[in-house]
Formats: sequence, structure tokens, C-alpha cells
Amino acid sequence: MPIVVNTNTAATTASFNLSRANDALRKSLGRLSSGNRIVSPADDAGGLAVAYKLASKLKRTEAVRTNVQNGVSYLQVQDGALSTVGKIIDRMAELRTMAQDVTKNTGDIENYSKEFIELQRQLQQIKNDTFNGISLFSNSAALATGTPPDLRPHLAKDATAVDDEGRTFSKFSRTLYTHANGQFADGNVSLGVTNLQYVLSLGALDTRYITDATGNDTAAGISAAAGTDGFINLGNVNSLNSDDLGGAGDARNNEIYTSDGFLKSIMLVSVGQFTNVIQRLADVRAENGAELSRLNMTNELLIQNQTNLEAAHGRIMDADIALESTRFARQNVLVQASAAMVAQANQLTSIALQILG
Repeated sequence: MPIVVNTNTAATTASFNLSRANDALRKSLGRLSSGNRIVSPADDAGGLAVAYKLASKLKRTEAVRTNVQNGVSYLQVQDGALSTVGKIIDRMAELRTMAQDVTKNTGDIENYSKEFIELQRQLQQIKNDTFNGISLFSNSAALATGTPPDLRPHLAKDATAVDDEGRTFSKFSRTLYTHANGQFADGNVSLGVTNLQYVLSLGALDTRYITDATGNDTAAGISAAAGTDGFINLGNVNSLNSDDLGGAGDARNNEIYTSDGFLKSIMLVSVGQFTNVIQRLADVRAENGAELSRLNMTNELLIQNQTNLEAAHGRIMDADIALESTRFARQNVLVQASAAMVAQANQLTSIALQILG
């Protein structure tokens, strides 16, 4: 080996090895401190791209799971409300059955009717319940007890009157009007009006006012078209005879209403109607349960997908701590050894000074 002054190849080689070992040591430190195998894109550009896409998919899956869980909560609240509705319907059916007792006098039946009407108000309140501002039953017919078209004579204010047998209203100092809401095959429907007649609304709830100046039946022909509004005033009401309107459904004006809403007296509802309502309620709860079961299965599938995505992402990104610890120890020894060799190589030029001296 020649002895030179200008070139120290041994020191250069030792310095290069020191730099490389130091870089490897820093990389091991970064992996051990972060827990990631890929600290920078230079470590594995392709793997990092795949990991980014998997991470994005994982975030979306977590968001979907949150949405599904919110849907489960919505259905659970809805089912709880339907359970309460079932209890109310059972109680109303019980009251109606007790009202059929021939030993009950008019006062007893009236007391039954008070609770009956209050239970209807509770049903209406449940129907208007919301979940985070979203109606629980906006598209549900679970609480509907009428048969379309639902035609309802109505007294404004708090005046009430009904004659179930003759279906005749006597003198009133209140405004009398009817609501009608239903669907028919024809776009235009002609109605025969005797005193106070029904008004038809196709697709929306409209109100018409018609009064008769005499106590006798005075017929008038009125045509109702979809989407029309207006009123007809023939005078003051002295008496009113009303009848069913032909068309799809079965509607009679044998209901008592107040300004609180459309409420039926207990004697104006048959026991058989409750059978239909209970069946419909059972169907709705079955649909609710089916949807709840489906969402639970969906949530379980999402959990499995999320687990698999996390595993795939981890295999790409996570550092093997045992392997990195071994590498760190090796690189640490190499750094110390390289530093010592650089110091020794720098001493080689001193031999030339001894020769010259």
C-alpha cells in the first residue's frame, strides 16, 4: 500500500460506510418511533399508494356504519312508538267492548267515550313524533283508521252535534263545513248537494263551505275538480241532511269533531274496525322488524369489511417491531464501528510526516 498525502482512500471508504449506516439507523429510528414501515414515499411508493386508497375506503366504511347505526336507532324508536300504539288500540277496543254492555247507562258510556277520545289524541301525538326532526310516521299508514276517501263533517269552534240514526244536524250558530280527502279514478267528480254536501279533494286537502237557507232539502249540482278551492253560500243553516258519497271507500258523516281534531265518539266505532287496525299494526311492526334485521346484518357485514380493510392496510403500513429492533441494533453497531474506522484512517497521513521528518 503506497503512502500518500493528497488521497486517503481508506478514510473515504470508512466515511461512506459511516454515512450509509447512519442513514439506515435514522430510518430504523423513524419506523420504531412511528410504528409505520413506510415513513416516506421513497420507502415504498407503490405500497403507499395502495395504503392511501385502503385508508380512504376504511373511512367511508366507518361513515356507512355510523349511518346504519343511526338507522337502527330510528327503527328502534319507531318500534317503541308502535308498541305504545298497540297498547292504546287494545285499550280502545276494550273500552268499546265495555260500552256494549246493556247494563251501562248513557252516563257510563259517556265516561268511556271521554277516555276513548283522549286515547285518540294520544295516537295523534305519537303520529307527529319525530327522530332528530325526521317524522317517524310520515309515510306510514299504521295509525290511519279511516277508509279512503275519508269524508268528515266538521263543526268549527267547540260546537258538537251528531244524530247517528238520522244523520241530521239541527240549528247551529257556528260555521259548518266538511273536509274530504281521497282518490278517485276520474279527474273531475260531480257531486249532488242536498243542504250541506261533501267536497272532494284529489291529491290535497281542500275545504268548501255550503249552507242552506231553508230547513228543507234543497238540491244543488256542484262539480269538484282536482286542485280547486272556493266556497258556496246559500244562506243560513237551519237543518242538514248528509249522505255517503259514491266512489272508492266507505265514508259516513257519523263522527263528532271539535277544534282539537277529527275524533270519533266511542259508539261510532265498531269492534270489527279494531281487528283491521290491529292487523295493520302487526304488519307495520313486522315490516319494522324486517328492516331492523336487515340493518343489523348490514352492520355486521360492514364490521367484517372494516376489519379486513384494517388488516390489509396494516400489512402494508405497519412496521415489524421485532425486525426493526434487530436492524436498529445492527446499524447502531455499524455506525460506531464506522466512526472508529474513520478516526483510524485519518491517522494514516501522519506516517508520511514521520518519514519526512
